[in-house]
Amino acid sequence: MAVAGSAVGLGNFLRFPGLAAQYGGGAFMIAYAISFLIIGLPIGWAEWAMGRHAGLRGYNSCPGAFATILQRPWAKYVGIIGVIVPVIIYTYYVYIESWCLGYAVKYWTGGMDLASSGGAGAFFEKFTGQGGDGAALTSSAAFPWLVAVFAFNFWLIYRGISAGIEKMCNLGMPLLILLALLVLARVLTLGTPDTARPHDNVMNGLGYLWNPTKVMLVKDAGEGKTEVVRELVGNAAVEEGTAEAAKSGGALKVEQRGVMTQLRNPRLWLAAAAQIFFSLSVGFGVIVVYASYMKKDDDVVLSGLTASSANEFCEVGLGGLITVPAAVAFLGVASVAGQGTFGLGFVVLPQVFEKMPLGAFFGGAFFLMLALAAVTSSISMLQPGIAFVEEAMGVGRKTSVAILGFITACGTGLVMYFTKGLKALDTLDFWVGTMLIFILATIQIIMFGWKWGIAKGMAEANRGATIQIPAIFGPIMKWLCPMFLLTIFAMTVLQDVFGFSLTDFTPGNPSGYVTDLLGGAKEPNHIARISIAFVLLVAGLFALLCARSPALARAEKGLDNHKPGSNS
Repeated sequence: MAVAGSAVGLGNFLRFPGLAAQYGGGAFMIAYAISFLIIGLPIGWAEWAMGRHAGLRGYNSCPGAFATILQRPWAKYVGIIGVIVPVIIYTYYVYIESWCLGYAVKYWTGGMDLASSGGAGAFFEKFTGQGGDGAALTSSAAFPWLVAVFAFNFWLIYRGISAGIEKMCNLGMPLLILLALLVLARVLTLGTPDTARPHDNVMNGLGYLWNPTKVMLVKDAGEGKTEVVRELVGNAAVEEGTAEAAKSGGALKVEQRGVMTQLRNPRLWLAAAAQIFFSLSVGFGVIVVYASYMKKDDDVVLSGLTASSANEFCEVGLGGLITVPAAVAFLGVASVAGQGTFGLGFVVLPQVFEKMPLGAFFGGAFFLMLALAAVTSSISMLQPGIAFVEEAMGVGRKTSVAILGFITACGTGLVMYFTKGLKALDTLDFWVGTMLIFILATIQIIMFGWKWGIAKGMAEANRGATIQIPAIFGPIMKWLCPMFLLTIFAMTVLQDVFGFSLTDFTPGNPSGYVTDLLGGAKEPNHIARISIAFVLLVAGLFALLCARSPALARAEKGLDNHKPGSNS
């Protein structure tokens, strides 16, 4: 349940619907399903097996697991990535978590007055402090809610896995699903809210999200290219667009974009693969740590499937059916297309709740649902850091919680202060929440398939399993998954770092993420540099702990590290 709670988070209800809508609905789902089979399940199973193996030797951290499996002095330092990723992501994830709680309370206490605050966009910018650095440190912004959720997270993590994390997930997950079903039932019964705009209805919202073929009204943009005027969703809209094109004298035309055409977009595959990482918490270092507390014959295959199933139900069955259909029904397709994660959740949906009967109640329920989803994920992100500090320093939970609390408080303070344009958050999310996750996931699947070997790795995973991993996943885990990951990572670096166009294969300028750090066409951004400096400082601290750790020194020599109460 703790791993399921880690997997179910804000990405299910905000990131997934936004990406699915942005990248073609049905076409995105095909790429998403393929990514799930090629990288999601294989890496998840590999992490479960490696974590349990390390735990049986007495190691509960990623550096300990890497060292005991590879048995090389450098392995523990590579394993640091599995601590850095969840710890750094926590520092900004908990800030987003505070937005959700703040919005829920404001809805239910009557403080969500969008009319007097200049609209949903202006309210969101003020609440998150985007007007300037330090603007979020006021009682009217997210600061009080951040203090509350930060303290709550550490109270839970202090109580331990069983009494804190597991209990919160056992209570939070059913309540989250109940709230989601309540909001979903209301969304699916909205029908056509405004009869003057018959195309804006729930059925067309579902069609916009899920149909594999897209119908566009386009105009000539010169040089053999076309420009989209609008997307036509539903038979009535297609007939209306066809009639409009017929009257335009050739200036407009209706164009169908099939699923294969959409799947040729490299960005779609990048987005689908990245969403799988966020969806299943693979590549975070979380699963390895939780699996390390399992017993010898505990079923890791079924555990992986259970966590994945819970996530997919929340993501596809709930998140995919709530956000976009509601926005289309009230605001139309044009208001949904192109919205990012935050725009869709914190700008578009408040406009929906503003127009919905009992909107304050359902708005509060929706954002409370998001807050619960965020808490079940954020507390899981803390456990890898706790396990590492305990193992590397040989200290108890009270000391490790205090040390990790200080580190994450510094990081969250950095994100909380540098809120202009959310620059610190965006920088950390790209370099750690995207790039380092790809790197860690690739290292782990190569360790599993090539260091252990598929025969030994599959035998380890299948021990005690009610349902064995299908044999077809052997070659997938050894060959296809690493190749897929390396290809996706190379495409990400070419496109999002060096600015190379993967559509027409033309070189470009380095992205803003690079110039923010190194300069070039513009001056370096000091906030981005401070953010990366913080990551390097944390990495250096963790490396120092690794170098001085007697337990990790035993791990790299292949020695056990059993202690009273381990693996229980």
